[in-house]
Amino acid sequence: MTQTERDALIEAALTHVPFEGMNDRAIRSGARDIGISDDMARVHFPEGGAGLAAAYHRRGDAALRAELEANPPQGRFRDRVAEAVWRRLQLAEPELVRAGAATLALPQNAALAARLVWETADVIWTALGDSSDDVNWYSKRATLSAVISASVLFWLGDESEGHAETRDFIDRRIDGVMRFEQIKGSLRKLPGAQALTGLAFGWIKAPRSRDLPGKSSNY
Repeated sequence: MTQTERDALIEAALTHVPFEGMNDRAIRSGARDIGISDDMARVHFPEGGAGLAAAYHRRGDAALRAELEANPPQGRFRDRVAEAVWRRLQLAEPELVRAGAATLALPQNAALAARLVWETADVIWTALGDSSDDVNWYSKRATLSAVISASVLFWLGDESEGHAETRDFIDRRIDGVMRFEQIKGSLRKLPGAQALTGLAFGWIKAPRSRDLPGKSSNY
């Protein structure tokens, strides 16, 4: 089993997703297209459609990481975050995202869906130079995950030219995140706040691998 073969299967299966959905049927159809047996297809994607959805999502995250490294966003920090979220949407196909969302919305896939959005938030924060190593590592990714999830839903229903309304929506949501960060910063300046924060959250550290617990390379 090679990564090249798995990548080829992903490409082939995704061509069937608009007709079959993000599921085992698309995977089997893609496997037949490139001469892979159903058994080998299950080896590549034992989780079925959820695994295919995760692979498609992570391929977009990898492309975003490369894009942000090659062409970092410019301007104010809030503009750089908004631009990164916008670029991530530009790397996705709405029809494939809808199909993937339908699969990931199933109760058994809820944890995976949350983890994938978190991973996207981590790609963005890391690319923009976040060096936090405490509870802020989690709070930044949690707040941005909420922005990403809301932005994807808005984008899927946006019929404006060039998805201009989605870009405005992202800007508004990022403004909200920045205000939250400013409030946190102000609260830290209150007398005794640093000591209280240390007692309450000082034990919380960012994971060394920067991966969510439970992540696997095939899922």
